[in-house]
Amino acid sequence: MFDFVRKHTKIMMGLMFLLIIPSFVLFGINSYDRMRDKGEAAARVGGQDISQGEWDAAHKAEADRLRAQVPNIDAKLLDSPEARYATLERLVRERVLAQAADKFKLTTSDARLARDLQEDPTIAALRSPDGKLDMVRYRQLAASQGMTPEGFEARVRRDLSVRQVEAGLNTTSFSAAGAADVALNAFFERREVQIANFLSADFAAKVAPTEAELETFYKANQALFQAPEQASIEYVVLDLDAVKKSITINEADLKSYYEQNAARLSGNEERRASHILINAAKDAPAAERQKAKARADELLQQARKAPDSFAELAKKNSQDTGSAANGGDLDFFGRGAMVKPFETAVFAMKKGEISDVVESDFGYHIIKLTDVKAPKQRSFEELRASIESDLKTQQAQRKFAETAELFTNAVYEQSDSLKPVADKLKLEIKTLNNVVRKPAAGVTGALANPKFLAAIFGPDAIEKKHNTAAIETAPNQLTAGRVSSYVAARTLAFADVRALVRERVVAARATELANKDGMEKLAAWKAAPASAVMPAAVLVARDQAQNIPPAILTAVLRVEATSLPTLVGVNLGAQGYAVVKVNKIVPRPIPTAEATKQDRAQYAQWWTLAENQAYYSLLKERFKAEIMVANPTRTATDSALAAAK
Repeated sequence: MFDFVRKHTKIMMGLMFLLIIPSFVLFGINSYDRMRDKGEAAARVGGQDISQGEWDAAHKAEADRLRAQVPNIDAKLLDSPEARYATLERLVRERVLAQAADKFKLTTSDARLARDLQEDPTIAALRSPDGKLDMVRYRQLAASQGMTPEGFEARVRRDLSVRQVEAGLNTTSFSAAGAADVALNAFFERREVQIANFLSADFAAKVAPTEAELETFYKANQALFQAPEQASIEYVVLDLDAVKKSITINEADLKSYYEQNAARLSGNEERRASHILINAAKDAPAAERQKAKARADELLQQARKAPDSFAELAKKNSQDTGSAANGGDLDFFGRGAMVKPFETAVFAMKKGEISDVVESDFGYHIIKLTDVKAPKQRSFEELRASIESDLKTQQAQRKFAETAELFTNAVYEQSDSLKPVADKLKLEIKTLNNVVRKPAAGVTGALANPKFLAAIFGPDAIEKKHNTAAIETAPNQLTAGRVSSYVAARTLAFADVRALVRERVVAARATELANKDGMEKLAAWKAAPASAVMPAAVLVARDQAQNIPPAILTAVLRVEATSLPTLVGVNLGAQGYAVVKVNKIVPRPIPTAEATKQDRAQYAQWWTLAENQAYYSLLKERFKAEIMVANPTRTATDSALAAAK
């Protein structure tokens, strides 16, 4: 048989071509499309979809970035529906601006790209003392973000092009002082009000529903008393950590990696410097900067004549209030901690040397290098654990695709149990009861993934008790599950929810009574103002709400100034009703000159943001941006309003 194959290779290749290619056309393309599918579209911009997978990956990257910056941050905040939606909005904004940059032919030159990369403190930290870029570490930096150096530079170039879309607005927006003062005075004006509350809670004791009324409400509102469908499930997760457990690194590879990377793994050089700063803002008039430069030149001559008096000179003359009292001492710092011109000068100096005058955005510096702390090379034993972890992670990333294919095939081919794939890949089978179709608040990981939950509650998993397909629940993470038991959605028996029914009936009736009483009082007080019984007056404003509900504050601020004093009624929803008497307008207190300057600057920022948002809204419309996922914040608000009605 095998001799025939070897002797008739061309015939066999032709036969295989005839058999395999049609099969690929009929079945392979569909499989390939399924493999490429990263989930349903979460948003669309200019006809291009942002998939669930892209959204998940972007949110994971954002969460990882925030965890690195704030290690103690609450994980629930990072994976909340609101946080995830904010990531999706950011993705849409990036896509809209990118398409605008392409449409408007906004490009970034090689020179502009090179300048931005040189000014990047992360990349600056990769330079050796002689100023040369460590290409090995540069490639590692790009690889840590899943890119080649070329890809990293292409992303930076794209980001710089995108920034140009909004740069015109951000740099040219302005607001006239007169217009700002008019708006700010109106914004901060105060109103004297008296508020009579008719709260639902105060009327609850007057409501005594009969059993028949409770049963009638229950029958008319059975949708309020539904127990959702629930499932008890088993599931397995394949991720990089699971793959790492199967990898063993031999001692020779660990030592070889240590020898090649010992200097990098031991840390970076730090330097200690003192400085004398003469302030001069980068946008200050040329004459002012020239005067500051002349003063710095004068101090430099004094410092070089008496180097030992540098600390005393800094105490008396430096305008850096944070370090002057300490003789200009800035303690130890590494690359990337200081502005670029300052850092370049410090890391080119020798210990004890005093620099020339160094110009930065803050002004003019005279620097003295007081100490150099070279990193102490750490031993192999000290670094062994971290090296082993790094190498396992690298190998796991290379091996994941192969293992993922085995995982995907195994859960499909042996669809009646997860045990075979768990045994084969040394995975833990996890169990969970009372799983619902929509993840509960605070749930994270695979069980918060809508696509995985949709598969769990799909007919194949519920009716046939088959394993779900391998679902991508996060970057480098596949999850498969199966249903061990299932309970369909059902209406809870009246006896089981009687207390809840009564609570709802009482709340609704109490709100009706509160509204009725409040509206009657409003009508009576309008007819006979002298009969109104109101509490003491308070001053309220947008920045001084005095803890009154937003609905009342909004109603108060909408009252025309020409109609005062006047009475208005405010429906507080489930909380009840309020009658508000707006007596008079109290002008904004005259601010100090400094406060006026700060307020005008704040107003200018608001104005710029408003123009920016309006421009972005126009771009969203032009490039047909659409988010297909419900806004969780609005959904929660809508639900609260619906419950209050």
